[in-house]
Amino acid sequence: MKTVFLFLLGIVILSCTSKKSETYQWRGENRGGIFPETNLLKNWPENGPEEIWFTEGIGNGYGSPTITDKEIFVTGAVDSTATLFCLDLNGKISWKVPFGNEWVKNYAGSRSQPTVVDDKIYVGSGMGNLYCLNRDNGEVLWSKDFSEDFQGIYPRFGHSEAALIDGDKVFWTPGGKEYNVVALNRFTGELLWSNKGYGERSAYNPGTLITLPNRHIFVTFSAYHMMGLDAQTGELLWTHDQDNVPLDKRQPGMGDTHSNCVVYDNGYIYYAAGDGNGGVKLQLSDDGSEITEVWRNTGFDSYMGGIVKIDNCLYGSGTSKKQFKSINAETGEISDSLKIGWGALIAADNMLYYYAQNGKLSLLSHDKIGKMTEQGQFKITRGGQEHFSHPVIKDGILYQRHGEVLMAFDVKSEN
Repeated sequence: MKTVFLFLLGIVILSCTSKKSETYQWRGENRGGIFPETNLLKNWPENGPEEIWFTEGIGNGYGSPTITDKEIFVTGAVDSTATLFCLDLNGKISWKVPFGNEWVKNYAGSRSQPTVVDDKIYVGSGMGNLYCLNRDNGEVLWSKDFSEDFQGIYPRFGHSEAALIDGDKVFWTPGGKEYNVVALNRFTGELLWSNKGYGERSAYNPGTLITLPNRHIFVTFSAYHMMGLDAQTGELLWTHDQDNVPLDKRQPGMGDTHSNCVVYDNGYIYYAAGDGNGGVKLQLSDDGSEITEVWRNTGFDSYMGGIVKIDNCLYGSGTSKKQFKSINAETGEISDSLKIGWGALIAADNMLYYYAQNGKLSLLSHDKIGKMTEQGQFKITRGGQEHFSHPVIKDGILYQRHGEVLMAFDVKSEN
């Protein structure tokens, strides 16, 4: 009887300690840009979906909001100070906390979307500093300085990264000669490992985690290389060169903007680098130690709007041509294109949501071969600055940030 009791006690303890963390992050689960929503509108009214509320005064910036089950977190620059805002689900500001200096040299404003894991918030500034804050009140628990702690190198338009969590680790890409990519203890900020990479500045990439049965791989970009690092040890496993800019012409702003997360699906890595190799498909070995290029299409050249993979198609914005494109994931050939401008893309309930840099927010349907049809659009007129922020959908609400304004639209179907 005692043995049975101890066995049952062990099961209870194990179930308590192995509880999965509650995580809210950039572009949703796996950072793939596909939100797990159902019962959404398949067509929009002439003037777009109903605006439920809007909130002004969240500071200048481009960082998308992070929506949890009970609150909203978004960063903004108040004057030149990076500030984290907490709102309730009705858009009322609950509290705001300044946490450092924000980028002001060009395209002034926040860049980072907060990452929320259980009771902690991880957020970075355009100055490259990383902060861990208390979820309840925004108290800074620990921080790391981009220059002093990591000797980071600034890219031309400031540092842009959304902190990525894996277990007890948080990853960051300072782009320094010594501390090019680092992993920190997410509870204390202690350095766990660092990798010199190629000593290149970072490339505005949020980073992606590939989870294999026996290995986790952190994937990010430096200025001219995509890098895959063993998440546990920091070993550089493989790289994929961005070779479109000759060595003698490489300088800040030339071929070094790689803002899209990679997409991993069923043994293959897909990415789009408009300032690099364009669209690429790579086969990843079973143990994650090697990559093999399958195809490359320079015409699929999104560089900051994100890509999504649905069935056997990839979707994303063009750069050289202001078009929205679909591409066959098997062959790498363009399937369809729409002349609706550059923009940012997410998906939900088998529909595409596209926020163009001209301020138009569009709803699009698609079929199995990537043929796209517009099912409604409207113009975002509130706020200011560029239309760079990515949309977010949660619980039937579409959230769109534009400068100092956050808007919420009802996209639920009455059916």
